[in-house]
Amino acid sequence: MSTDPSPSVISAEVARFDALGDSWWDPAGPMAPLHRLTPVRLAWARDCTVRHFRREAETGPPLAGLAILDVGCGGGLFAEPLSRLGGDVTGIDPAPAAIGAARRHAEESGARLAYRVAAIEELAAEPGRFDIVSAMEVVEHVSDPARFVAAAASLLKPGGMFLAATLNRTLRSFALAIVGAEYVLRWLEPGTHRWEQFVTPEQFSAAARAAGLRVMERRGVSYQPLRGTWQLTADLSVNYLFAAKKPMISRQ
Repeated sequence: MSTDPSPSVISAEVARFDALGDSWWDPAGPMAPLHRLTPVRLAWARDCTVRHFRREAETGPPLAGLAILDVGCGGGLFAEPLSRLGGDVTGIDPAPAAIGAARRHAEESGARLAYRVAAIEELAAEPGRFDIVSAMEVVEHVSDPARFVAAAASLLKPGGMFLAATLNRTLRSFALAIVGAEYVLRWLEPGTHRWEQFVTPEQFSAAARAAGLRVMERRGVSYQPLRGTWQLTADLSVNYLFAAKKPMISRQ
């Protein structure tokens, strides 16, 4: 019998990230790759939001007034910047130590957002719904990606948007994200990812459509070694970003 606390959670994955503690916010620590990825992911999420909610002509914080759920938030590396863009952000993660690190950092930095130790299914069973649900580098760590996407879709208001970042399952991603990043460059602890759990864009799109969402955008993210930065590309073969929307009138 499984001891995992919810259908989406793999206990071994939770334990691995829970062990990071306050090192989540060390830009030279084990989460250094996410620190480098955050600016491009955040800019993409901001631009998708501005376009989708037609905020081009508005002044003030671009996410002001939007209820946002960041699933698998870890130490808050994505959730906290979302709040600084004006979003009413709730971050959830099943790892208690990660949520503790997120709360401590928010208190130190003055960020205004809420954190909960919870899995996505717990939120789906509650009445609250969100304008945006984000899941950055999460779907490759869950036991059932299609069920996870369905739960995320159920948490969206009509007209809401689902934003995600993940890894494609290709030979190139095995060479770069597993062999290169974990065993050669040592950017990540060996075993951080399992290639067989990576999700192809086609699988992600199929799961979104099955959950009643409409795919909006798929963008690649590639590392530029000479600059030491990441940038958006058309290449989906390794890292990619995924956006989908919930119709204003749900299918019956």
